[in-house]
Amino acid sequence: MAEHYTAPEVAQELADFLERRQEQIAQRWADAALFRTIFTVSRDEAVEACKAVVDALADVARSGRLEDVDAPGFNTVRDQLGRMAFSRAEAGFRPSHIADEVAGLREPVTAVLRAEFGDDAGEAAHTSLLALTILMGTLRVVVTETTVSSGEQLIARQREQLLEVATPVIQLWEGIVAVPLIGTLDSARSQVVMESLLEAIVAQRARYAILDITGVPTVDSLVAQHLMKTVAAARLMGAECIVSGIRPAIAQTIVHLGIDLGTIITRAGLADALAYALAQQGVGVSPLSTAGETPR
Repeated sequence: MAEHYTAPEVAQELADFLERRQEQIAQRWADAALFRTIFTVSRDEAVEACKAVVDALADVARSGRLEDVDAPGFNTVRDQLGRMAFSRAEAGFRPSHIADEVAGLREPVTAVLRAEFGDDAGEAAHTSLLALTILMGTLRVVVTETTVSSGEQLIARQREQLLEVATPVIQLWEGIVAVPLIGTLDSARSQVVMESLLEAIVAQRARYAILDITGVPTVDSLVAQHLMKTVAAARLMGAECIVSGIRPAIAQTIVHLGIDLGTIITRAGLADALAYALAQQGVGVSPLSTAGETPR
């Protein structure tokens, strides 16, 4: 944004105008797409939100910092329009579209300001309109920055939710929980696995926790470290960890990397790990008898 000098008296006049015409501007803004699509229950609620934004812009104008996105008055704008921008982003609107909606708020205010000057299109009207244009341009920048930040937060939240969905903790038996891991195990997902598993151990009072890595394509030193940290954390919570599903190729990789899993209980598959945990709790497991055979 190009730098413009705005005389203090012009900024003060703009602030006075915004305060004086707050109700009129708010009534016009309440019908704008940005407000109308958010406040669908009550128009009065939209009007009140618009009034808060007008008051905030008046504070910015009074400070004379029309081009400063860090002006204190813009904090209220970030709170009001930021929440609406976040809702629009959740609905699938791009930041550029939301920025255009904010830009659309300028015309109603400009119309009110022109009406106040009437037929007088002199220097005073010109400077006031210029100051208003600068202020509304800065408003657009503020909301765009807030929208981008909200979009990043939304993506991060969705990623966390996907990680949680992708790492379910299943109760297999009383006192036995399992986490079937599928896909790449990176640092972020490993943290989710650990947190989910520890929460399940506490909630289910589990004595045994099975980490099944049958669906993990590769195991490197980083993945092995994550597994060992998870096992150690589970032990601190009073549960014994069993790692199952170590395929031959992964076993060779672990050996080549020189990773010591000697302190960790391992089993070939999830069924074997469950049978081990049941046996440790005194529960016997026997195969089903085939047709024609007499159970012993």
